[in-house]
Parts: sequence; structure tokens; C-alpha cells
Amino acid sequence: MISFEGVNYLTFLYPGILVQSLLFSGVFFGVYIVWDKKIDFLKEVLVSPMSRTGIFVGKILGGSTDTLLQSVILLVIGYVFIVTGIMAGITFSPVSVAISCAFLFMTTVGLVSIGLIIGSQMESPEGFQLVGSFLIFPMFFLSGALFPIENLPSWLAPFVILNPATYSVDGLRGTLIGMHRFNLAFDFLVISVFSLVMILIGTYAFKKMKL
Repeated sequence: MISFEGVNYLTFLYPGILVQSLLFSGVFFGVYIVWDKKIDFLKEVLVSPMSRTGIFVGKILGGSTDTLLQSVILLVIGYVFIVTGIMAGITFSPVSVAISCAFLFMTTVGLVSIGLIIGSQMESPEGFQLVGSFLIFPMFFLSGALFPIENLPSWLAPFVILNPATYSVDGLRGTLIGMHRFNLAFDFLVISVFSLVMILIGTYAFKKMKL
């Protein structure tokens, strides 16, 4: 019954669901670091000739692979919904899918890095879940995944602008539906810078991590 700019709500929601899967899976991947420290497995890994930077990058690639597989499944489900007529207005083409995958990958790298940063500083899985949830839910609700960010109160605008998930949702929505607030190149640039900064911070956090 609800539509935005002529697009039904289920179609509008689809890009937000893609980002939601990245947020929860990507950030919570960092809990593995907590468990690795808890059972002393990480100590065994660190005695190898690999540097901590190499281990961190490997963790990013591993976490990103797991998270992206879930996104691919959601893309397939989205295609099935389009073919069966459940969702209308989504453009699935080789170009749009490729651009969407680029957005998903860059977003995943940044979010997995955040999870690893938090995990490197936490001593218990319970503490990780508390901090992770405190971070994830504001990012999700202020990203425009569930409703247009223009409908939010004006005092929330700075939080929306500073939220990297906003640009991921906007980029995916612009690519798949044609609805976007920012330029798609700008969206991708922001996500790329965000991921790079998180990798640099994560590399430093891993070097200073205490076991």
C-alpha cells in the first residue's frame, strides 16, 4: 500500500535488505577473533612467519567471502521475485549486477574491518555483541534502508551524512531502481574511502592487539 516515487515498498526495501545482510554478517564476523583469543588459537597463528598485517588482510578476505555469498543468494532471490512478478521496477542487467557487486564488496570490506577492529579490542563474546549491536542498529536505521532519509527529522541529518551505510544503500538503490539522492560515483568513492580507512585502522589495531 506504500510507495515512494512510484516504486512499491517491497522494491524500495530490497537494496536496504542487501545492506542489512552485510551489516550483521560483516560486523559480527569479528567475534571469531574474540573466540580465537579465548581458546589461544590466535597465538598459534601469530607464531607463523606471516605478519599481523597479512593475517588481518586474510581475515578480511575470509569474512568478505562469507558475507558476499549471502548477498549473492539475496540477488538470486531478487531475480526470482522479479521473474515471478512479486517485485517490479528493479533493473537486473549485467551492468547493474556488476555495479551492485562492486558496492557490496567495498561495503563488506569496510564492515568486516570494523568487526575485526572491535574483536581485537574485546575479551569476551558478550562484550563484542553489546558493542556490535550498539553500532549496527543506528547504522541500519539511519541509512535509509527502511524509508527515505528525507523523511527523517532535520537534526538527524549529520548522523545520516556521516553514516557509510547511507551511501551503500543509496548506491544500490540508484543502480537497481534508479532512485538515488547522491551521485553514484560519489557514493562509491565514499564507500571506498571508508573501507580504506577501516583497513588502515584495523591494521594498526591488530599490531597493538594484546593476547
